Amino acid sequence: MKATGRPALALTALGVVFGDIGTSPLYAFQTIFAAPHDIRVDELRLFGALSLIFWTLTLIVSVKYVLIVMRANNDGEGGIMALTALTRSLGIRRTGLLLALGVFGAALFYGDSMITPAVSVLSAVEGLELVAPGLASLVIPITLAVLICLFVAQRFGTQRVGAVFGPVMLLWFVVIGLLGLISVVQTPGILRSILPTYAVAWATQEPLLCFLALGSVILCVTGAEALFADMGHFGVGPIRLSWFALVSPALYLNYLGQGALVQRDPKAISDPFYLLAPQGLQLPLVLLATVATVIASQAVISGAFSMTAQAVQLRYLPRMTINHTSAAERGQIYVPLVNWILLIAVVGLVLGFQDSNRLASAYGLAVSGTFVITTILTIVVARHKWHVKPLLLIPVAAILLFVDVSFFTANLTKFLHGGWFPLLIALLVYLILMTWSKGRMLLHQRREEIGNTDAQLTSLIANAKTDPMPGSAIYLTADTRPPLALLQYLRLGGAVHQESIHLAVVTAQSTPFIEPAEQLQVVDIGPGFRRAVLRYGFMQRVDIASVLEQMKTTGLPVSDDTVLIIYTTRVIPTGRSGMMLWRKHVFAFMLRNVVDPATYFRLESGRVIEYTDVARL
Repeated sequence: MKATGRPALALTALGVVFGDIGTSPLYAFQTIFAAPHDIRVDELRLFGALSLIFWTLTLIVSVKYVLIVMRANNDGEGGIMALTALTRSLGIRRTGLLLALGVFGAALFYGDSMITPAVSVLSAVEGLELVAPGLASLVIPITLAVLICLFVAQRFGTQRVGAVFGPVMLLWFVVIGLLGLISVVQTPGILRSILPTYAVAWATQEPLLCFLALGSVILCVTGAEALFADMGHFGVGPIRLSWFALVSPALYLNYLGQGALVQRDPKAISDPFYLLAPQGLQLPLVLLATVATVIASQAVISGAFSMTAQAVQLRYLPRMTINHTSAAERGQIYVPLVNWILLIAVVGLVLGFQDSNRLASAYGLAVSGTFVITTILTIVVARHKWHVKPLLLIPVAAILLFVDVSFFTANLTKFLHGGWFPLLIALLVYLILMTWSKGRMLLHQRREEIGNTDAQLTSLIANAKTDPMPGSAIYLTADTRPPLALLQYLRLGGAVHQESIHLAVVTAQSTPFIEPAEQLQVVDIGPGFRRAVLRYGFMQRVDIASVLEQMKTTGLPVSDDTVLIIYTTRVIPTGRSGMMLWRKHVFAFMLRNVVDPATYFRLESGRVIEYTDVARL
């Protein structure tokens, strides 16, 4: 990457990567002293809280994510799914447990994706209660209107509005940094809170209160996972440049400025962010904050779409409709099912909690859980891929895990105050992901028991008593073994075409991208029968139409009259072997509602023939 392009990428990254963490000052500091614990402000607690925020930002974001975790990328791609795939490729013991942890971390992200838009937009719009108290009754309706418009607009893509995200967030960080700086200049003694001794003093003198406060302190680093997840779009350099040059200074100054304001006037803890601004500028700040939170929500929603697409490619979710909203940007996709589920959940959260402080109580559990899992997987990569010596790895790992586990256990205290919601969502999503993966494995085992080898296929073709049909056909499957339904069809005396091609679409489980020149490989199976293996990375779009055009140029018997034959499977749940019966019913339901291959691969319906295989599990 050329240095001349790094500032431009850094500016663009502001609008995608840092929206969530950049809008945390709206509620993070205030929530430490608010419900459910209602901690009264005094100097010990004020300086202790600011010290915790400063060192949380430093240790978790600057040290852990920016300097360490972003090195644990998978061919340049980040995110917990990519990290999980990288861990799988290492071939170490207990890979199954690590994969389960990674999948659960991905499931936690969906809970985060539901809460982030709700708490961010609601906290921004609540500024109206300060600017115009008479409009307080409109906070919930305005919040819902903004959120509904945001989700409805998803189907149009973010290419057009994305160009302004960076400049808007640049303005946001400059404004919140200046507001904080002005307040700090008025009360410079607040800078002493940077010393870790204040956090230690609070922890030793009031250990229970300090521990409970950790459940809210973590809100200052929500969105830290986005630094890692979006690195594939921008690269490590631009993200680090944005963080160290602008984002972290602005966040430090704003939190210190809020603390300075509360030190001057303890009553300001009711809304320290908006009270930093002069009264005449509070309404413009509300509008700017609303736009910034929409941008932050957009980044999280797009992340949920990307996570879903990766899960489909990695065989943790069934095929579903995925629309690509930009021909130029691979990451701009729209998943209708996920979009509407998120909208329903977000609207329910706003109506159910009614207040950003109460909603923030439900926020930290999913975030802290993801932090713990990311740290564990990164430690594994550091030991087995980077070959870091135990003498260095153990103390660093111990510090990071101590911090992450402390935050996670502190957030467990908010379980009954809303923390149950993201955990419930994560458990449901995890169940769905693992049930689909397990069900596919059982189908795989069944096919191996029945037997479907190339030797059987060539023998059946050679001994066929029925003359071949004229023309050519393509048999589309998701692996390189002969289609089971084809073997059964031949055993019953069915006829194949004169020229047949088995097109096996294989997704690499540990590689995000495969170069186009290396994607297609053709091998001869027998007379008139060939196999074309099409390999994709788990983050690539499968484009069958363009592959068919490519196959025409390689001399394969593919024409506009070639028939496309696809196979679907219908499962009949039986017994409890391999998986509980109720999970088999869930798998069967998912299989019945999967998007058919013709629609998923955008195939011409007039050329597609579909056969169904019935399997008892």
